[in-house]
Amino acid sequence: MDATTLNNLRDKVNSGTRISLDEARELYYEKDLLFLGELARSVKVRKTNLQVFFNVNRHINLTNVCLSRCKFCAFGCDENDPGAYTMTLEEVLNTGRDLPPHITELHIVSALHPHLPFDYYLEVIRGLKEINPEVHLQAFTAVEIDYFSQISGLSLEEVFKSLMEAGLGSLPGGGAEVFSPRVREAICSRKASGERWLEIMETAHSLGLKTNATMLYGHIETMEERLDHLIKLRSLQDRTGGFQSFIPLPFHPHNTELSHLKRTTGYEDLKMIALSRLILDNFPHIKAFWIMLGIPLAQLSLHFGADDLDGTVVEERITHAAGAQTEQGISRENLIKLIQEAGYVPVERDTLYNIIEVYGEEDGLAP
Repeated sequence: MDATTLNNLRDKVNSGTRISLDEARELYYEKDLLFLGELARSVKVRKTNLQVFFNVNRHINLTNVCLSRCKFCAFGCDENDPGAYTMTLEEVLNTGRDLPPHITELHIVSALHPHLPFDYYLEVIRGLKEINPEVHLQAFTAVEIDYFSQISGLSLEEVFKSLMEAGLGSLPGGGAEVFSPRVREAICSRKASGERWLEIMETAHSLGLKTNATMLYGHIETMEERLDHLIKLRSLQDRTGGFQSFIPLPFHPHNTELSHLKRTTGYEDLKMIALSRLILDNFPHIKAFWIMLGIPLAQLSLHFGADDLDGTVVEERITHAAGAQTEQGISRENLIKLIQEAGYVPVERDTLYNIIEVYGEEDGLAP
């Protein structure tokens, strides 16, 4: 872009004016990563000042037996595979009885098991809520909700109401991948469509459930398909206001059917963080998921528009099956240190972004 165009875009972003699809396209092709970072950080500071959020959470992956078998997934397997597992209800509840201190969230996502009934998932939520009534349960991707509707014969609204009655608090953002029908037909043809994902999230929002949103990038999608994905999320958020955060997820090819593809570069990952912050002007938060980015890049992402590092996690299986080299968990103290080292104010939150504690400057205001 020439200097005039750059300055016009800077003025537009700084004034809080929404950028168009054509302008997003121009920003995508802009090579000056520091310029993109400057713009994205200005939006981040306008929304959350110098505060960067995290929570104390634990992941539970109930099973890796999955009938979908997406080409990009290293986690799912068939029932008779040597590494297949399915947690019994008692195993799940035992996990719920042995939680780290200060935990406020259990993050539960799974696979599309061919035989587990919907009642199993209801009992998981009900049992965990009875053991830890104060812990928020963020559980089940939109793809899983679609599957629950299929196996139970219930409508989306009935599925949600049953889970909410059992103790469901919110939804994670997984399963979105890339909304493009071309991409989904090629790499995940057996899971819910992009349109269905959006419908499920709209239904969740209509019932008062907050959710996150994601995009898995760096495989066979095009730039236009990435931008289309972001614009569709922005449009739904305009209607419902139910999304809390967006998490751009770089594809990890190791151990997948797409293992011939190269891992995204740090340059590309930072660009996606920045573009997400610039395009999704109606999303309160952009999350740098350290499990998939790696801790150093996640920390750097705070200067490119991200304002959340997710949480302590404790045990993550899905990305690590695809060769992630990060730890499976991180301590609260280390998250605080990483945020402070980058020049920001750590804010411990719960799942719904209620502030639990601010570490450092009380207001977290930018100078």
